[in-house]
Amino acid sequence: VMTGHWEFTYEDTEVIRNIEAFKGDFVAQNVQVREEALFDYRFADFPGFNEELGLAFKPYVIKPVGGVRVAVIGQAFPYTPIANPQRFIPDWSFGIKDGRMQEIVDKVRASEKPDLVVVLSHNGMDVDLKMASRVSGIDCIFGGHTHDGIPAPTLVENKGGKTLVTNAGSNGKFLGVMDLDVKDGKLRDYRYRLLPVFSNLIKPDPEMVKYVAGVRAPYQDKLAEKLAVAEQTLFRRGNFNGTFDQVICDALIKVKDAQISLSPGFRWGTTVLPGQTITMDNVMDQTCITYPETYRREMSGTEIKA
Repeated sequence: VMTGHWEFTYEDTEVIRNIEAFKGDFVAQNVQVREEALFDYRFADFPGFNEELGLAFKPYVIKPVGGVRVAVIGQAFPYTPIANPQRFIPDWSFGIKDGRMQEIVDKVRASEKPDLVVVLSHNGMDVDLKMASRVSGIDCIFGGHTHDGIPAPTLVENKGGKTLVTNAGSNGKFLGVMDLDVKDGKLRDYRYRLLPVFSNLIKPDPEMVKYVAGVRAPYQDKLAEKLAVAEQTLFRRGNFNGTFDQVICDALIKVKDAQISLSPGFRWGTTVLPGQTITMDNVMDQTCITYPETYRREMSGTEIKA
């Protein structure tokens, strides 16, 4: 089961095509078809579309896990049209929609009688914590976006009880494992472990290795190009800045002949250690997105302050 974030940085026709090809369930309770688009909606035949609720994708799915009925509700990245180009997704609106989340949780609990309600979220940890305090009836929120490696779940109280909120980092650095003790339709206890993934100690899947090598083969010479040697650890972690962000900002100032450069504070990408060769692969790892253009323009002091 998955929900969406970068999926929406492709054009909507490709988003629909990709989700149709996904061998799983794509859920998002907070992606609405705009009212003006509903009259002649281009994806009305898409199985996840709900005309009655005006939702572009199904909001939840029921999964049997270990003899327990689990409802998984999706929460896509709420700020998609602000953080990413809205022109790719003109017919859809987003947002946190915690009011609708409460309605869906209530409806699911009443009609589906699940033993457990889980929210799969791309809100980010802070927004997940806030939502957990305002929406009751959710047992767990498994979140993403801010890439926090949370060693223990945060237990958030709300008017209906308590909700467990957790994040498990990014880039396959951790695996979050939540064991839940469920009896008579109630969550009674839990155990959580944030397991570090030591990729050099794990035997790779041969089929996947072959596939990845085949995809990369035409570009291998370019990716292996040696550019420099790192004098310090190059990383991207904080919402505001990291050492790799600084390298990118310095490069923008030099190449664009600018006085100020701004980075959106991405929190993904792998780390380069001191003494390690920086390759083109590392640069692409940090900068390769679906709308990679950079711009130079004039900005007023008021705009920069805002």
